[in-house]
Amino acid sequence: MPDDDRPKPTPESVLQKHCQPCEGGMPTLTGDELDALMPIIPRWSVSNDGGWIRRRFNFRNFVEAVGLMNEIAALAEREQHHPDLHLTGYRHLTVELTTHAIGGLSENDVILAAKIDQLADSPGQGSSDR
Repeated sequence: MPDDDRPKPTPESVLQKHCQPCEGGMPTLTGDELDALMPIIPRWSVSNDGGWIRRRFNFRNFVEAVGLMNEIAALAEREQHHPDLHLTGYRHLTVELTTHAIGGLSENDVILAAKIDQLADSPGQGSSDR
């Protein structure tokens, strides 16, 4: 089936997916593939080399920042796909995703990013992007 005939991914369709084990050998997302998926996670930015995606959060306090970190950690364990989490200035959280086994981005990164967005957007998170 040509690429143009594939259904366009939606936030709902991505949220229904689960990360797949990756031990290498699979290709990284191409520019066109990534361009098609980024509208699903618009608050994430892509590195210049297309090797990772990042989202920054600002919280009112340390407890809220660590709370989201803990929720992301539990989600990452369930999905078996783990982000880099950086807590700085006691209330600034940066989340970076890449698929280390392939040295770039995979669909797993977009799936986890969408699920992190869902967590962060839930009532009571108190975060704002930066």
